[in-house]
Amino acid sequence: MPETRRMIALASPAFRGHPMPRTSVTKAEWEQASKDLSHGELSLLSLWASDGAVHMALLNEESKHIGILSLENCTNTFPSVGRWHASAQRLERAIQDLFGLSPEGAEDIRPWLDHGQWGLSQPMNANGAAREVPPYSFLPVEGESLHQVPVGPVHAGIIEPGHFRFTAQGETVVRLEERLGYVHKGIDRLMQGATLSRGAELAGRISGDSTVAYSWAFAQAAESALGVTVPARAVWLRALMVEMERLANHLGDIGAVCNDAAFALMLAHCGILRERILRVADVCFGHRMMQGRIVPGGVTHDLSAEGKDQLVEVLGYVRGRFSPLVDLYENTASLKNRTFGTGFLNPKLALGFAAGGFVGRASGRNFDARRDVSYAPYDVLSFEVPVLKSGDVNARVWVRIQEVYQSLSLIEQCLGRLPTGPILTEIAPLGEAREGLGLVEGFRGDIFVWLALDAKGQISRCHLRDPSWFQWPLLEAVIENNIIADFPLCNKSFNCSYSGHDL
Repeated sequence: MPETRRMIALASPAFRGHPMPRTSVTKAEWEQASKDLSHGELSLLSLWASDGAVHMALLNEESKHIGILSLENCTNTFPSVGRWHASAQRLERAIQDLFGLSPEGAEDIRPWLDHGQWGLSQPMNANGAAREVPPYSFLPVEGESLHQVPVGPVHAGIIEPGHFRFTAQGETVVRLEERLGYVHKGIDRLMQGATLSRGAELAGRISGDSTVAYSWAFAQAAESALGVTVPARAVWLRALMVEMERLANHLGDIGAVCNDAAFALMLAHCGILRERILRVADVCFGHRMMQGRIVPGGVTHDLSAEGKDQLVEVLGYVRGRFSPLVDLYENTASLKNRTFGTGFLNPKLALGFAAGGFVGRASGRNFDARRDVSYAPYDVLSFEVPVLKSGDVNARVWVRIQEVYQSLSLIEQCLGRLPTGPILTEIAPLGEAREGLGLVEGFRGDIFVWLALDAKGQISRCHLRDPSWFQWPLLEAVIENNIIADFPLCNKSFNCSYSGHDL
């Protein structure tokens, strides 16, 4: 463990306009770092590949330092991280699908993103040979009186596709296995050779409900790689937008969870509040979801006086109507009966999988990139990070409720301290290859971006990791010993992104 800690660099340079350092390691050091992950003091932020190399980003949970370890000169295989640390398994399977690099010693080498429909195997490997994708085999389950219930990938509601294979004994779920990858878009391949402006467009379209956070994380990575200083007003406008995005999504989620517990009244009222936020976002920044407003170097739209006035008005509107809804939630016994104790996530699992956002914080993992990485302007803003330990649906709702109040306060602080000045600075290539890291707290949790640029400033490799990569597996765990009818409630309390995961 001390050797792995030594190899982890400080996180702060990546967010102060300097390239993020990587440490090249030997095979033995890579395997030791993989084993150290199982001890719990280190967390896996992401695992990805580039041409002939694999990389893992690690977080020291105590010091909040971040480091990237790289194992280079990989041809066909690399030592499995998932063999020692479960949260790496699906990322390894994605590496195998995209690059043809097989994890040595891995317990699960089934395809993950590749459903055999691409027409091209190993699309990120220039020298890769085509491989046949066999029919997908779900894991076997043994026991008496078991039956399986397949759900999806096409669902009754207007939601993204994902397959859920329940094995139940009566009504009680004994295993859930997910099959994702249906909305794979080839983002990694589309990023290769793209300009920074095109890359920013792609990043902002990975998961539509997190377009602001993704755009900021990508911009952060580009700016750290190129040593760009963002205008002060743009930095504060970014925080304003991402908190509006968080506010709108949390309001929608709270109502949707209650709706899945057969309490549609909350959905209606929360939906009204969410809609008001989105309409004001359109007035303030010319787009309801604020898509394309954050770019490397700053932002593209300034906040007008009219937009500021309407935003101040809607903050008062939401604050005045949200508190009675919280009382309604807390005092409706039939609703609390459904959310209390349902879908329990063990805090050890939340820590082991480095679960971000409300999923992790509702189960005791005290991490928030805004505070712990402390990027501007959060380093001078006042806010609290709500953390609970009960780990059930109710806890995940309550973390959202408290974060709504925090976002209202943060937006007010941003408006009160918004500096004047320009909102965009010019980005220029430096004539040499550079790398940068971005880590931004979206409404689901931390969004990770690693960006490599060539000497012309074009993207040679970009890896983006949605928080859902580490949350989807935990959903399989929380539904065990619950009834099938509670799955929609558990699922909505997580609200993982299909699109953000499938890339």
